[in-house]
Amino acid sequence: MSKSQQESSDGAPTGFAAPRLSVGVIGTGRAGSVLGAALARAGHKVVAAYGVSDLSRLRAEALLPEVPLVTPEEVLAKADLVLITVPDGVLSELVTGLSVTGAFRAGQFIAHASGRYGIEVLDPATRAGALPLALHPAMTLTGTSLDLERISGAPFGVTAPEELRPVAEALVVEMGGDPVWVPEEHRALYHAALANGANHLVTLVAQSIDLLHAAGVEHPQRLLGPLLFAALDNSLRSGDSALTGPVVRGDAGTVAAHVDVINEVSVEARRAYVAMARLTADRALANGMLRATQAEALLDVLAAEPPDASGSATPTEDGQ
Repeated sequence: MSKSQQESSDGAPTGFAAPRLSVGVIGTGRAGSVLGAALARAGHKVVAAYGVSDLSRLRAEALLPEVPLVTPEEVLAKADLVLITVPDGVLSELVTGLSVTGAFRAGQFIAHASGRYGIEVLDPATRAGALPLALHPAMTLTGTSLDLERISGAPFGVTAPEELRPVAEALVVEMGGDPVWVPEEHRALYHAALANGANHLVTLVAQSIDLLHAAGVEHPQRLLGPLLFAALDNSLRSGDSALTGPVVRGDAGTVAAHVDVINEVSVEARRAYVAMARLTADRALANGMLRATQAEALLDVLAAEPPDASGSATPTEDGQ
């Protein structure tokens, strides 16, 4: 095997050079339009697409120009590789419905871009002889041409039958991505981890911005930006060793003051702070950054029920 077959242009191993394929896209939303355009840029030919909403059709016109918009059955009839890029909630139903009509054919590649699912969701197509691939771009897509540059080097969660792994990884490399293998049995956990990190981070940052607004800070984003970027970079590099702050120091007094002032602004924000502080303390204890003697007073503070925002004690479940 030649070096060009073993490595992509950026040195990433592929082990397989994908042939030029006719490509169809069922669902020209943000993911489908961008991935279809990325495959076209790699030399494949997008021959047909399907989009329901006006916005999806506009995306197809912008990113997949001159590609005819047809029915899902017609897309499957025309293409060797079909991207089924519809919302997670309708993916299984759509695949099952298309299998009932006999739309899938033997030897045809069927790929989806869902993070939640592996290839099991494509079983109806597989039983018809189709070749299943799960190619999930682990990034936020805008559905515009800007994504074609942002996709360069972006990780893709890849799941496929072992014999199709070289094909799946080669397609990702051709689109400019970095394939990351995810076993079928861990696909849901993989997606949960991404959602926990990315989605909850947005909520946490938004909550911090709200608290800074309440503190009279005019431009919270400017204040938070450098701190958050540094914290994220350090945590990705060093894991739990990047933990800093009053919880890791066992500073129960500062944490108690935080809980009290946050509670005056938002009971929900106080509950979130306490939950994250408890988790931080647990991790710091487990890796030896926080001593048990330091943690005792801290955990007492976090276990206490402060008064609610009106000044009255928060009732227990039995109302007392």
